[in-house]
Amino acid sequence: MEQEQPIKLFAKRNKIYPKRTWGKYRKLKWIAMIITLGIYYLAPFLRWDRGELAPNQAILIDIEHSRAYFFFIEIWPQEVYYLTGILILAAIGLFFVTSMFGRVWCGYTCPQTVWTDLFIWVERIIQGDRNKRVKLDKQNWNFEKIWKKVTTHFIWIIIGALTGGAWVLYFNDAPTLIEQIRNLDVPESVLMWIAALTFTTYLMAGFAREQVCTYMCPYARFQSAMFDKDTLIIGYDENRGEPRGSHKKGDDWENRGHCIDCTACVQVCPVGIDIRDGLQMQCIACGMCVDACNDIMDKVDLPRGLIRYDTINHQEERKQGLINKFRILRPRTFYYAVIISIVGGIMLYGLLNRLPLELHVLHDRNPLFVKLSNGDIRNGYEIKVLNKTHEDKSYKLELSGLENAVMKIQSAGKLEVTSLPVFADSVGHFRVFITARTDVERKEINLTITDNATGLVDDYQTIFVSKGQ
Repeated sequence: MEQEQPIKLFAKRNKIYPKRTWGKYRKLKWIAMIITLGIYYLAPFLRWDRGELAPNQAILIDIEHSRAYFFFIEIWPQEVYYLTGILILAAIGLFFVTSMFGRVWCGYTCPQTVWTDLFIWVERIIQGDRNKRVKLDKQNWNFEKIWKKVTTHFIWIIIGALTGGAWVLYFNDAPTLIEQIRNLDVPESVLMWIAALTFTTYLMAGFAREQVCTYMCPYARFQSAMFDKDTLIIGYDENRGEPRGSHKKGDDWENRGHCIDCTACVQVCPVGIDIRDGLQMQCIACGMCVDACNDIMDKVDLPRGLIRYDTINHQEERKQGLINKFRILRPRTFYYAVIISIVGGIMLYGLLNRLPLELHVLHDRNPLFVKLSNGDIRNGYEIKVLNKTHEDKSYKLELSGLENAVMKIQSAGKLEVTSLPVFADSVGHFRVFITARTDVERKEINLTITDNATGLVDDYQTIFVSKGQ
C-alpha cells in the first residue's frame, strides 16, 4: 500500500530579484524616496522659536515632560484628543487616496517600500543587476561572493543605524544627542532604541521585503473594501495582449496579441507577481511593470499602454469604443472628503481657540467633608493649574456660589489664593480647603483662576458637600 505524503502547509520563500527598469514611474519613485528620506533624516534638525524656556526643536516628542511639539502646535497629555484626530485624519486620508488611486501609498511612500527600494539599490550597485545577483547566490563561496555580500550587508547595517539614530532624534534634542553620540556618551535607553531600530530596518528591508506587504501588513487584506470600478489600479489590456507569444523582428501581428511573453513585467516586480493574471492582493501599484512593458513596446514599435494605470470602468468602456474619463467625484470619495473636512475643521477650531491656561479640580473622596468644632463644614480639593505658556505666571483663585465661604491654601510657607505661582510650561498642584456653614446637603460651586498679568480666565464647576449621603 502506497504511503500518503504529508500535507505541506508552508512553502519555502522563493527569493525575488527585481530587475532594474527606467521610466516615468521609476523616476517618480526616486523623487518620492528622496523627498521622504530627506524629511525623515533632516526634520529633527529644524528649529522653531518658542521662547527662552521652551525647546526650540520644530518636531519633538518630549517623553520626559509629557509634551509633543509640531512647529506652532503644542500638545499636552490632557489633549490626547488631538492625537485621536490625527489618527482619524490619517486613516480616512489613506482610505480617500486608496479609493481614487489604489495602493499608491504602498507603491511610493510607505516606509517599507522606501527602505526596501534603498536596500535593493545598494544591492544592485555592489552585486549587479538581476541576472548577476541570481548567479552570485548560486555560485560557491569564494572571494568575490564574500566581499560583495559582506559589503552589501555592512552598508545595510549602516543605513539601519542611521535610520534608528534619526528616529530617536524625534524624542531628544537633536544637536545635543548628536554631540553625545560624537563623545560616546549616549544614554543606555537611547542606545537600546537605536540598536532595536537598526536590527528591524535591516531585517525588514534586507530580508522580509515583500513578505511584510503580503503577510504582515493588514492594509493588503482590507484594501478591496475601498476599491470600486473607478479606482485606479495596474491593469493589463487582455483584449490587446492576447493571445501572447514570442516575437521576432519582421513578424507581423495578425491574429496574435501584442504581449510577446518576455516576462519583463514579472522580472521588475518587487513582489514577484505576474500582473497579466489580473489584480492581486500582493500588488503595491508601484508601476514598475508599466515602465518595463512600455520599454518593450518601444522596442517592437507598438503603442505603449499594454500595461498601465487603469480602472475597471475604463476597461469596459474601451471595449464599447467610449471615451475614458476618470471619475473623482463619486459617493465613496464624497463621504471620505466630508469626514476629513469635519474632523479637520474641529481640530483647527480647537487649535485656534486653545487656551494657554486650564484649571482642573478634584474633590476629596474620603472624607467628603469634615465638621469643625465650631460647626463649620470644611471640604478639601486638589487643584491643578496648567500654565501652557513659556513664561512663569502668577494666578488668582476665586470662589463663587457659596456665601460666607473661606478659602485657604495648604502650604509649608505663606501662599495666598491671590498669587499662586506656576512655572512656565508646567502644572501647578495646590491643596485647597473651603470652609463654610450651610444647611444645603450638596451645593454646586464655581472656582475661577485668573492670570494676574494678562487677565486670562478659566473656571471649573465642582461641589461643596455638607451632609453625608
